[in-house]
Parts: sequence; structure tokens; C-alpha cells
Amino acid sequence: MSAVGPEVDDLSPDVFVVVPSYNHGAFVEKCLRSIIAQTLRPKKLLIIDDGSRDHSPKIIETVLKECSFDSELIVRNNRGLCSTLNEGLEASSGKYFAYVGSDDFWMPEFLEQRTRLLNKRANAVLGYGHSYLVDDQDRVFGCTDRVDDDWTRYADGDPRKMLLDGVSPVSSTVVYRRDPLRHSPWNETAKLEDYEMYVRLMAVGEFAFDPQVLSAWRHHSYNTSRNLILMHTEIFAAQERNLSLFGVDRDELDKAQIRSKFRHARELLQNGRKREALRLFGKSWREAASPLTFVKPTLQFLLPSRFLSLYQSQKRIRQARRYRDLRL
Repeated sequence: MSAVGPEVDDLSPDVFVVVPSYNHGAFVEKCLRSIIAQTLRPKKLLIIDDGSRDHSPKIIETVLKECSFDSELIVRNNRGLCSTLNEGLEASSGKYFAYVGSDDFWMPEFLEQRTRLLNKRANAVLGYGHSYLVDDQDRVFGCTDRVDDDWTRYADGDPRKMLLDGVSPVSSTVVYRRDPLRHSPWNETAKLEDYEMYVRLMAVGEFAFDPQVLSAWRHHSYNTSRNLILMHTEIFAAQERNLSLFGVDRDELDKAQIRSKFRHARELLQNGRKREALRLFGKSWREAASPLTFVKPTLQFLLPSRFLSLYQSQKRIRQARRYRDLRL
């Protein structure tokens, strides 16, 4: 098969794309249209609706009528995200595999650029990059290349230290080499879908990092702090299950987990969850990178939670001003 357009004439449409869809009727059309508009069209687009209780399937059916390449919709009962991803992977074919949640979306050159990256990096099991942060109204309020913390200090090549510190790629930025992924599928008992799969893939090959911002990661108005606690718990559990893959001893893992606890404590505190933050902070304050990183959260504990929430809201508004003229 030949690629679409002269600008991608050295590539072939050999990327199998999966969209796991669940109750995102407000967003799934934008997601699908971002795939249809790719400069490098997919080999196939498979949407699996995981028991949505809203009108998502009807929207998907309507949009797919305008899709010029092979596409399919499967509607079934709810089985969970990891099971849905494994079902899509099992049904896939071709050299590369990518998935995007039904609330996220891609820039037009996403598949083209990530495929070019992997074609140049034979030892890489995946290619990834930065992502815009968007809200429920499609307003860009940030980007992972500007986050003023260490959870997006991404690695190019060996990802062990990055993953040991609990840092991992945003799923909407990733294209995988399909064969390695088939041998390291998603753990269907895990609640944090991607982290453990990344850990298993790191034992197989490199992670190729591309600094381009080619995707959008949607943040909903849900309880962020509750998700932070879940993320913290699930990352540590996955590290315990796969300690041998990191090539470190118990002492080094313990130190890495203490660093992660300090970072998560700061994030919880910024979201007004003082009790959970204090619990983690008490176990990890010795890992503060500098006196300033220790003093700042200490002072924040003295402030009312309402003030912290207001500060976070104002900070988000300031960040959004950088992107007010950007339309995705």
C-alpha cells in the first residue's frame, strides 16, 4: 500500500489504531475526526465501545460513515480498559500499534511523525512525546513540556530511571512497535493501565522520545487528588511485581519510592488534600531536593485548603493565557 500524499511517500500506512470508548459522547467525535484527518492514514481504525451508557455508539457510527479507510465499531458489555486494549491488540495487525482514549485526540501529523521516529530507531519499542493539556471545553491550559515539576522529565533511550521514579509517557502520545507489545500486554488486574506495561517493555528495548507536541490529553473536572492516590498505589505495586526488571536492589527501589512519595505529597497538598499529603510527607521529607523544596510545602501546610485551591485555579488561568490563541 502506498501512503497518502507526497509528503509521506517514504512511509506506508502500517499503523493499527484502537480507540477504547466509554461514556465520552461529548468528546468521541473530536477524537475520531483527529484520526481521520491524519496525514498518514492508519491501516485500520478499530473502536471498541466498552458498554457506554450514553449515546457514544450512535455518534461513532455517524462519524465512521465519513472514514475513507478500513474502520470497525464493536459494541459490547463493559469489561474494563485493560481488557479492551488487549482485545484491540489481539485483533490488530501490521508493524505499529497506537491507541487513543475517546476523550483525547491527535494533531494531524501525529502518526506520520511517530512512525518516522520509529523507522529511524530500530531498537525502540515505542515512540512518545509531549502533549497539550485541555479541559472539557477544548481550551488548552498547559503542556507537558512546561510542567514545573519532575513528572515529565522524559528519557530518550533507556527509560529505567524514569520509570523507577514513577514517571511514564502520556498514553495519547505513544506509538508502539506491535510485536514487542504483543508479548507485554496490559495487566487486566491493574487499575493504572499503562505503567506496568511500560516497565515490561523497557526490558525489551529503548523508548524513543520526540519533543514535538502532537497530541492532546483531556483533564476532566473529577477529583484529581483521588486519582493521584490511586496512581501512587498502583505504581508501587507494579514496581514490587517487576523489581527484577529494573536491575536494582531493594535499597535503591526504596529510595526511589521515597522520592516518589515526596513528589506525590506535594501534588496532593497543592490539590488541598492535606491529610494524605501529610502522611506521605512524613515518610519522605528527607528526600527533598533542596531546602526550598522542603520549606515550600511546609509553609503550604499552614495555609487554608481553600487558599490552596484558589492558588491552583489562578495558576491554571495564568498557564492558559499562554495558549489563548491556540485552536486545536
